[in-house]
Amino acid sequence: MTDKDKSEEKLLISREKRPYTPVLGLLDDADSAVDGAAGVGVTANQEPAEARNFPAEDVGTIELSVIIPARNEEANLGGCLDSLISQSESFFSLGQDWEILVVDDGSTDRTGEIAREKKGVRVLEAEPLVDGWTGKSNAIWTAAKKARGRWLLFTDADTVHEVGDLRRAMHEAVKYKVGLLSYSPKQLTSGWEQRSLMPLIFCELAISYPPAKVSDPADKLAAANGQFMLFSRDAYRKVGGHAAVAERILEDVELAALAKRRGMGLRFRYAPDALSTRMYRTTEQMNEGWSKNLALLFGNCRSLAAWRVLDIFLLYGLPVLAYHYWRLQIAPLVMVPWLTAGVLILLLWLRNLVRFYGRVRKSNFPWMDCLITPLGLPRFVFLLVRSWWLHAVQKQVQWKGRSYSE
Repeated sequence: MTDKDKSEEKLLISREKRPYTPVLGLLDDADSAVDGAAGVGVTANQEPAEARNFPAEDVGTIELSVIIPARNEEANLGGCLDSLISQSESFFSLGQDWEILVVDDGSTDRTGEIAREKKGVRVLEAEPLVDGWTGKSNAIWTAAKKARGRWLLFTDADTVHEVGDLRRAMHEAVKYKVGLLSYSPKQLTSGWEQRSLMPLIFCELAISYPPAKVSDPADKLAAANGQFMLFSRDAYRKVGGHAAVAERILEDVELAALAKRRGMGLRFRYAPDALSTRMYRTTEQMNEGWSKNLALLFGNCRSLAAWRVLDIFLLYGLPVLAYHYWRLQIAPLVMVPWLTAGVLILLLWLRNLVRFYGRVRKSNFPWMDCLITPLGLPRFVFLLVRSWWLHAVQKQVQWKGRSYSE
């Protein structure tokens, strides 16, 4: 055994021995993980029960399976599939070297019909939804068990992929020796409600889940974006697939935590070069989606809301207060003190303005969207409190016509 092999072996052993607690509490303790299907603990060295239901690689395996769960996605699915199908080439042929599987998850619109119109796309019907499963995990698991790829890409119907991103992603995963590669797409928005709110949320995500820490095997932090999750077949099998997180609303982050815990290797980055997405078409969808997710993404929802209320006061209140001081100049003898107080308040406001925009620029949104984010602060506070209320008090959330209880 070479020195390099010995060092890699020591690294793997140290990863297994290192206590680990994922962000969302998927693990009950440092040595066991929650088995979503069987409800029993499995240690890092054990194969999860779900793995026995997922076929291992065989001689008939192809290079890649792209799996898209779709529920009432007629407005998005066509563009997503076109961007994927266009990547078929003579040396990377759709149907021969890779496949696309769309899972129609009980759609009541033209989702299934649109998918069937696309040449080379295989359409499946989601298995009946049972207690203990979310609709998305159930749909993905339906296709995953039938997928033939050495690599499994789980992506959403609202994504649009750049030319060549599939092959580049597989190359990147191999280069960095990871079992899970996840991209955060370029976010597309429309309307002032989305443009002012989305940068606020994504800057908090960037601060809470720094990609460098997420990708560091020595760091406990784990995260992934379900809009693009590329698993090696072996890694997906060893974490138990989506059956291991069947009931989890944030199944992407939970799977990332499992992958990191079990030493599969995790890489996560912002990837506008690979794909883009329009997460929500309407304000109602945006409100429902973030109400479902915010309390799970940020465990400190109420304190975060309180800090954003302070931002509202500082950004809106300080200029008003400064103006109020200047208006109180009633005589030359008191003019200088009042003027000085107003200038100091204005300087304090400018300092907080710089701090605020310094945070927001981490969202990777266009500068104009970042500029109008103060308009989105009240909505952000409302959604943080609403998400906390739904999860902590009502213990039930809604998404795409389904209710999920905690």
